[in-house]
Amino acid sequence: MSSLFFLVPISLILGIIALLLFFWAVKGKQFDDVEGPKYRMLDDDDE
Repeated sequence: MSSLFFLVPISLILGIIALLLFFWAVKGKQFDDVEGPKYRMLDDDDE
């Protein structure tokens, strides 16, 4: 039972950190163009 007092705050802190990282990635436009890289890879002709 005493481990709950230790594990619940740690899980809440990790959840808040994950949520902040998600919002940071959305604000940084990481998810704006999820289809484009695969098509750019096919059209890349360096030769």
